[in-house]
Amino acid sequence: SAGGCEEGFLAASPPASPGGSHKGSRPGSPLPTPQAPRVDLQGAELWKRFHEIGTEMIITKAGRRMFPAMRVKISGLDPHQQYYIAMDIVPVDNKRYRYVYHSSKWMVAGNADSPVPPRVYIHPDSPASGETWMRQVISFDKLKLTNNELDDQGHIILHSMHKYQPRVHVIRKDCGDDLSPVKPIPSGEGVKAFSFPETVFTTVTAYQNQQITRLKIDRNPFAKGFRDSGRNRMGLEALVESYAFWRPSLRTLTFEDIPGIPKQGN
Repeated sequence: SAGGCEEGFLAASPPASPGGSHKGSRPGSPLPTPQAPRVDLQGAELWKRFHEIGTEMIITKAGRRMFPAMRVKISGLDPHQQYYIAMDIVPVDNKRYRYVYHSSKWMVAGNADSPVPPRVYIHPDSPASGETWMRQVISFDKLKLTNNELDDQGHIILHSMHKYQPRVHVIRKDCGDDLSPVKPIPSGEGVKAFSFPETVFTTVTAYQNQQITRLKIDRNPFAKGFRDSGRNRMGLEALVESYAFWRPSLRTLTFEDIPGIPKQGN
């Protein structure tokens, strides 16, 4: 019910100290208690490596999985309460970007394109008990990104060359009546959003920064055919050199284009 939903995760929650915060929470949140959820990013070191370079995520008309994928651990849930776990991806700002090759930097290119239809990825295990959620790593590896505004596959719709922030939402079941893959996340005290600065990314149709190309090939299990292993070494070097200076207007490089590489996301 809406009334119960407004009661929040912990009715008797201790007051938040003005500057208090904890990892993955909004400033001012109380410290984790049995019913104040805490969300921790898994694989944070890999995310940070990408973030230091400037993370790029490929988007395609058909939909492309993220690498790294969002994976989290949740604590502080009521083991007996039912929850939905969902993810959306929101713009960081109202700008459009371009990559300047001679300086290897992203620069503002103008105002953001018009807003895209809202999309929410509801984790397929939802709803489940707090006990169930807390004993597993929650992975969003099936989520796909698309630039097709008419997409009917439930993929997250984004504009290319914009910056985005993924958000993970913990939603008490009684607050999830309005939860839908095609509506914004419902509001209410029984809904908590968590985000991590190191997961911000820029959308592209072909990788712009050659360091991102290298790191994706090096760390992505779908790209194992390009690993530095003897006969493949020249393949990796040639690939990086060939596509280091690609422009977005040219055809997108995908691992599916290369013979012998497993198709990603199928």
